[in-house]
This record gives sequence, structure tokens and C-alpha cells, in this order.
Amino acid sequence: MNKLLFGRYIPQESFVHRMDPRAKLVLSFLYVIIIFFANNWWIYALMAIVALLSIWASKIKPKLFVEGVMPLIWIIVFTMVIQIFFGTGGQMYWHWGIFSITSLGILNAAYIFVRFTLIILISTLLTLSTSPIQLSDAIESLLRPLTKLHFPVYEVALMLSIALRFVPTLMDETETIMNAQRARGVDFGTGNLFTRIKKIIPILIPLFVSAFNRAEDLATAMEARGYQGGNGRTKYRLLKWGIRDSIATLVYLLMAVIVLAIRFL
Repeated sequence: MNKLLFGRYIPQESFVHRMDPRAKLVLSFLYVIIIFFANNWWIYALMAIVALLSIWASKIKPKLFVEGVMPLIWIIVFTMVIQIFFGTGGQMYWHWGIFSITSLGILNAAYIFVRFTLIILISTLLTLSTSPIQLSDAIESLLRPLTKLHFPVYEVALMLSIALRFVPTLMDETETIMNAQRARGVDFGTGNLFTRIKKIIPILIPLFVSAFNRAEDLATAMEARGYQGGNGRTKYRLLKWGIRDSIATLVYLLMAVIVLAIRFL
């Protein structure tokens, strides 16, 4: 769990780190949307090249990146297994009851593996190269037109920023609780599935209590400092669109055009 990098920020002096957080957020969403239009290996190869170039431009060590993404691979593998045994279409290789293995099911499972891996890479790159404060400013700026509809833009941006900020904190708290349980003789790696689920309950209860206590302390600290929301507040950090944001946008738009052209033409 301590290798999971999602939600953490690694300061660097790189092309990606200097980009406008609004550009990084929009381009990440564009990448996730476009990847669901992929239907052949040429498209996946193109999108993998774009993802790897983005990681290279961030100057984040690939080894650190792989180690941080690996804990999420099991979720992808579980999805692949479901697709393999319940997928239909193509040549039938094996069949028993409701389970079957087909050529199309295996192909779709491979697509799922590549698709979710690339999504995890891009989403993790976003949080690694963008601080929670920058993400909050970007979300607030992008949602600002909704203020005319009386949508609580600033409050939503603040909640998302706090949630991202406390992801690594809660993971560290979980690791501390698990170590305390291990010191008391609890073995999380033995027993069947239901036994392991029961062992998780002593972790969840103190974790929730700790989370609520942290939330209450944070609310008290904000009130003590006279926090009044976003009305009338000025900005110390001004977001500016630069040449590197335009270059990255052109690259991602070109990728989107090529993917859609291959997909529908």
C-alpha cells in the first residue's frame, strides 16, 4: 500500500509540471474518453506512445511509476478473468456451464488490460505532477461558468482538493492500523475469502473514526482562521495558459483525430 502513488505529488522541474493545471486536467479527461473508442492494436499503440511520452516529459522515474501502479494491476486482472470466462463471440475454445473461453473474449480481455493500464498511468501522472492546490484551482476555474446557475463551484473544488490531499494520509493510516493488528497476532494472508473479509473489519472501524476526527479537526481549524468560502476571496496563484499547454493540447487533439479516423473510417 505504501507503493501506491495515486493521490501523491512529486515536485519536479519538467515540461508537465510547468503546464497549466487546467490543461492537464482537460487533456487527462480527453485521453480517458478517447481510449474507449480504441478497437485495434494500432490505436492502442498510438495511445501508449502518447502516454509514455507524457511520462517521459514529466521526468518521473519509470521504475517509481511502475511500482506505484502495480498494486492496481490486480483489479485489472480480476476484470480480465471475468471477460475471459464470460465473453462470447469468435471461436469457442472451452465451454462448461455458464463459463466459456472464446477468441473474442481473450481479445477483449487483452484490450481491457491495456486500456485500464493506460488510464491508470495517465490519471496517476496527473496527480504526481499536479499539487492538490493546483487541481482545486483548475477545477474551480473550469466550473466557474456554472456559478450563474447557482452551482457551488468553490465548495465542490475545495471538497475534491481535500479528498485528493487525504488519499495518501488515509493510506498511511491504514498501514499503521494493519501493523498494529499484526503486532497483536492478526495474519491477513491466511484463511479463506470470508475469513479475510472478517479480518478487514477491525481495520475499517478505526480508519473511519480517524477520518472523521481528521475532518472535524480540519473544520475547526478552518473556522478558527475565519474561513468564509470563496466569496470575495482573491487569488495568490494565477493560472496562465502558456506555449507548452498549446503544444500538449495540439498533440492530444491530433491523437484524438487519428483515433476517431481509424475507428470510424
